[in-house]
Amino acid sequence: MKITDLNPKIVWKFFHEITQVPRPSKKEGKIIQYLEAFAKEHTIAIKKDEAGNILMSKPATPGYEKLPTVILQSHVDMVCEKNSGTEHDFDNDPIETIVDGDWLKAKDTTLGADNGVGVAAELAILASDDIEHGPIECLFTIDEETGLTGAKELKAGFMTGEILLNLDSEDEGEIFIGCAGGKDTQALFSFTPTPTDPSLHYVRIDVKGLNGGHSGGEIHKGLGNANKILVRFLYLLKKKYDIVLCEINGGNLRNAIAREAYAVVGIPESAKEDVRIMLNQFTADVENELKHIDKNVKLLLESVPRPEKAIDNVTAEKIIFALQACPHGVIGMSHEIEGLVETSTNLASVKTLPDNTVLVGTSQRSSIESYKLAVANQVAATFLLAGAKVTHGDGYPGWAPNSDSLIMKVAQESYKRLFGKEAAIKAIHAGLECGLFLEKYPYLDMISFGPTLRDVHSPNERIQISTVDLWWKHLLDVLKSIPAK
Repeated sequence: MKITDLNPKIVWKFFHEITQVPRPSKKEGKIIQYLEAFAKEHTIAIKKDEAGNILMSKPATPGYEKLPTVILQSHVDMVCEKNSGTEHDFDNDPIETIVDGDWLKAKDTTLGADNGVGVAAELAILASDDIEHGPIECLFTIDEETGLTGAKELKAGFMTGEILLNLDSEDEGEIFIGCAGGKDTQALFSFTPTPTDPSLHYVRIDVKGLNGGHSGGEIHKGLGNANKILVRFLYLLKKKYDIVLCEINGGNLRNAIAREAYAVVGIPESAKEDVRIMLNQFTADVENELKHIDKNVKLLLESVPRPEKAIDNVTAEKIIFALQACPHGVIGMSHEIEGLVETSTNLASVKTLPDNTVLVGTSQRSSIESYKLAVANQVAATFLLAGAKVTHGDGYPGWAPNSDSLIMKVAQESYKRLFGKEAAIKAIHAGLECGLFLEKYPYLDMISFGPTLRDVHSPNERIQISTVDLWWKHLLDVLKSIPAK
């Protein structure tokens, strides 16, 4: 079975087309061209703002002219992650999809269902002539994954609707009415390159095989973080031997839990066997810790040629100790919404750069603004004590739940009527663009909902096929069930 054989056919048709268009964050030119061509082909009104966001408008179908204008919103960019050893150029290559039972996934890369399926649903509604709805505006934002740039730069007056349906959630049957805010914290270590000692034995230590995942929506699962696992072992080595750190790299995106990491170190020649035994024992501990959530974790040790330079010992020790001390994971749970992560932090990436620096990227989230700042400062203090230069991103606001939301009640009643059971009303720890929309459009009444996705932001990303049809039916029923103005 192919993707184009799936139901609802019109949604999967457009999702397939989207997978053929490269759309990395900050490189959305090709998907914007695709959207512009779509609007021209279907004679849809379209406008684009300075940031690159696109808004398409469609009048009401006959009999629904008195309904309020509804904004459907998705982001066009995707997280670009691939398994090591996979040859894939995200700037130019299409995504290769695989139907596996009730799941659609990609071959060794992220799928881009986050948020391509939302884009596909909007296009399906715009292209159809047999769907009942009031006036609609379809907003397609850019660069959600790496900076929320499109939402941040959206100008007041670009949209006219007073109800917004965000199509960027990942659990069918759940309606989201709030989300966490976020902030990035970076630490920069400058080191003095030193010549490597020819009497030492040089090895590369790799952490591989982890699932990775979304640093908001999946932070509560206790998934393995390759950066934390690697530095735990480096800390043990550093405490026992005078090792030399030549290079350390791990993770990639601020909103993804690191799946892979490695370090190149010099160890005493006499310690080769003991280090291998240490790694075997440490690996057994990690496998035991993660056996229920990341059972494919691997730690590898291989000899490598002597590098030309190393990080000076004083800075190397500070890097290892600071990374060991840096918090990662859930910091606190909500006292207001049962089961909701309130505050968390992600040790996202560690990069040894050509200019003799090591850059550490972290990301903090909280549904309480003061806690968000507090944990960002906690991470900052960890690296400031180690002598690093620390900077913070601007961050983005959370979206406070509105229990009196009209569109929430419409969606709730629609779900019960369609499927004979209650939809869950929730807030999400992941960041959504909704909080930023409220800054420019404070009157918006919003919900977020979508089909079921798993392991987003990793090559294991997949979408549950059967839930797309349920979500699509729910979306269409909501559009025609909104009360007239």
